[in-house]
Amino acid sequence: MNKLTKVGLSALCGSLASISSATAGELSVTGGVDMTWMSKENDQTGNPIGMGSNITFNGSGELDNGWTFSTSTAYLNSGAFSAAQVTLDTGSFGSIELNQGDSSNGIDAYDDKMPTAWEENWGAGLSTGIDLVSGSALSTHLQYNTPTILGTSISLTWAPQMGAADTADKSTGTGTANTSAGYDATININPSFGTEILSGLNLFVGGHVHDRQENADVGTATNEHVEGSAGITYSLGPISLGFQRTGEITGDTKTATDVDYYRNNMYGISFNVNDSLSVSYGLTESEQNFVNPNEGEAVTMEVESYQIAYTMGGASIRFADVEMDNGSYQTGTGYDKSAKIISVGLAF
Repeated sequence: MNKLTKVGLSALCGSLASISSATAGELSVTGGVDMTWMSKENDQTGNPIGMGSNITFNGSGELDNGWTFSTSTAYLNSGAFSAAQVTLDTGSFGSIELNQGDSSNGIDAYDDKMPTAWEENWGAGLSTGIDLVSGSALSTHLQYNTPTILGTSISLTWAPQMGAADTADKSTGTGTANTSAGYDATININPSFGTEILSGLNLFVGGHVHDRQENADVGTATNEHVEGSAGITYSLGPISLGFQRTGEITGDTKTATDVDYYRNNMYGISFNVNDSLSVSYGLTESEQNFVNPNEGEAVTMEVESYQIAYTMGGASIRFADVEMDNGSYQTGTGYDKSAKIISVGLAF
């Protein structure tokens, strides 16, 4: 009887050891909920109460050689799948990431880097219809990140086919018709030179390109879809300010009324009154231009926003006053709108 007990315990210990080895990493859960009240002018408000929730599962672990790996899966608003990524960090050789649906990669991470108390001007409540750079991050992609050396970091992003939907393992995804692979390159420089006054200075630039077939009915002729972003931000004490310019050449040249390119200018300044209270002002100008200016008049959209945010531990109260002219690149009084938004956020 004793022998049988010993055998059973030995087998059990062996099983526990196998389980421990297979689950050597760690898993944590973070999330939050946001509740808003919104009042629109020159537009129908309807039910002004809104709510959004999010949950993110984060996992991490370490290999025997010291390399680390991490993964995250995000669910937004009633548990809908949003984004997932797996990163292998080699330390001195940089990191490699497989990513689905995360806008923090490639040139998409540089669509708007202006300082703000809460949200981007165009993302604080009004549906602006603005065109922003997005690059390869909208499709399942791989990204390599160099280590930060002398304040400089570089990222290279590749999507096998632009527009391909996120897919599960052992499956493939079909991209947007007549598109090729996408390529992004970005660089961020913090030229502090060891001085405190320059420690808050950041210079950044990024680009994206992919080919697209000009006309599905005519041969295989292609045009390049090109996007670019460049800017500067600077923080000194409680003040942060920035300027950025982005642009997109669509590659659409079928007809004279096709949009040829977009050009955006962005400005922002924020002030931290104390550790809990911050205020900001931002202005975004987005210009739409056509292949033939005689067929379509260039339109400039403007979005202006004043914001206040106050944080108390895991709770935040935010307010934004947003004004928009020529929304969705349309002129007329119906496209000049404004809104005031109050938001309460709880994080756990």
